[in-house]
Amino acid sequence: MINKELKMNIEINSQRIIAEVQKTFNEAFPYLKIEFFTQPHLKGKATSNDFLVSNLMRLGEFGNTDKSGSIEVIGSMKVSALEKILSDRFGLYAQVLRRSGKIWLETTATDDWTLDTQNEEGRDFTDSTREDGDIPDYHEQE
Repeated sequence: MINKELKMNIEINSQRIIAEVQKTFNEAFPYLKIEFFTQPHLKGKATSNDFLVSNLMRLGEFGNTDKSGSIEVIGSMKVSALEKILSDRFGLYAQVLRRSGKIWLETTATDDWTLDTQNEEGRDFTDSTREDGDIPDYHEQE
C-alpha cells in the first residue's frame, strides 16, 4: 500500500517539450505515463494511435498553449480530472496509461480511479524481474 500521497506540478507553456512533461509525471507516478494526442477521446474509448503526438514535439506545436501555467497533480485526483484540466485550460488532449507487467494500458475503462490507485495497480501487476526497455501500449478492454 502506498503510504504517502504522490504529488507533483506540471508546468505548461508553448516551449515545453512533451518528453519533459512525461519525465516529470513518471517520476511522481512511476507506474503511469501520460501521452498526448491531436484529438480527444470519448468517455470509455481510447484514441487511435494515429493521433498520438511525438514526445519530441513542443506543447505549442499542437495544443492551445497561449496560456502558460502550472497544474498541481495529486494522487487523489481522478485520471479523468487531470485529462479534463489539460483539455479545458490548455487545449491538450492527454491520456494516462498504466503499466501492467510488460505492457502499457490506456486507462479509458478506469478513468474514474485516482492516480494513486492507478499507480498502485500498475505496481502490483508489474513483473519486477523484467528488463528495462520499450513497453508496448495497449487499450484496456471494457
